[in-house]
Amino acid sequence: MKNEEFLKLKNSIARKDVVKILLYSLVCIIVFSVMVDGIYNDGIANYVYSINKEFYHMCVANKTIILGIVYVIIFSVISFIVIRNTNNYLMEVVLSIDQILKEPEKDIKLSNDLSLLEGKLNKIRIDLITSKNTAKEAEQKKSDLIMYMAHDLKTPLTSVIGYLSLLTQEKEISKELREKYMQIALDKSLRLEELTNQFFEITRYNLHDMPINKNKIDISILIDQLIDECYPMLQERKLNYKIEKPEHLMFYGDGDKLARAFGNLIKNAISYSYENTTIEIMVVETEEKIELVFKNKGDKIPKYKLDKIFDKFYRADESRTSKTGGTGLGLAITKEIIELHDGNIYVKNDDEFIEFHIEFFLI
Repeated sequence: MKNEEFLKLKNSIARKDVVKILLYSLVCIIVFSVMVDGIYNDGIANYVYSINKEFYHMCVANKTIILGIVYVIIFSVISFIVIRNTNNYLMEVVLSIDQILKEPEKDIKLSNDLSLLEGKLNKIRIDLITSKNTAKEAEQKKSDLIMYMAHDLKTPLTSVIGYLSLLTQEKEISKELREKYMQIALDKSLRLEELTNQFFEITRYNLHDMPINKNKIDISILIDQLIDECYPMLQERKLNYKIEKPEHLMFYGDGDKLARAFGNLIKNAISYSYENTTIEIMVVETEEKIELVFKNKGDKIPKYKLDKIFDKFYRADESRTSKTGGTGLGLAITKEIIELHDGNIYVKNDDEFIEFHIEFFLI
């Protein structure tokens, strides 16, 4: 709750308490005066006189003082009752917080005077439910992914052991068959290494602890290096590429982290492109910003999936197995790296192309 709203609520309750104390005290004093010093005055006077004449004369002589003391007592008692009832508001709030923690699905109901606080507490309650559900969903996705990958680890490992066992046991194996088995074992070992690296990526992933070390880097050269590294993947998928960029473009950032971010986008484009199409990369510098666009031709992504595309462990194509897809961390890591450089990333998708836009605003 903002300080202004809290002060407004506090002052409102205080004003109501003052009005209650003054009003109740005035009514009680008037009623007391009318009853004791008016309607029942003679009866009370005669009764006191019959009991003790000296006490009666003392009361008559000090009537003003005695009435003053009685009025103060009335005021004090009413003040105590009003303030005690106001303190019940604190108990309501405490019980409501306890209810939020134990039974967040139930609505919070407070006194009318606390309607503003009631709204705030219900918002906190809803936010808590949302956060719990989001955390539970993310943890479930992570658990499912790890379990799925653990199962996938067994497949290449079994193949490696099997082919190495054949090479060891078969003494009279042909050179061609030996080379074939060795190549299969190597391929499965590389796949096993890739899966192991993905496991490490999952277990150490913590976006908020990602450090960056900024230096001057050339974005144009960095893009060229990444394309060279991905060239075998492009060839395997029968993809072409087209790059539009200045010859040199200096930027102050973490080269390793940006290489990881741009590399994730290039690999993502390769994985989700139609065969025999062209991946386009555009780098544009203006006075206000540097913009990078990674564009590929592929299946249209529904809007509900686009909204989650940067979420951890989310994969837009759920039919992809871990053999063809990644962990679902690539785009989440990319987004965090870009934001750590005070940049912005968003995705656009029509019936034909998928585009990832990155913007670095120049100060």
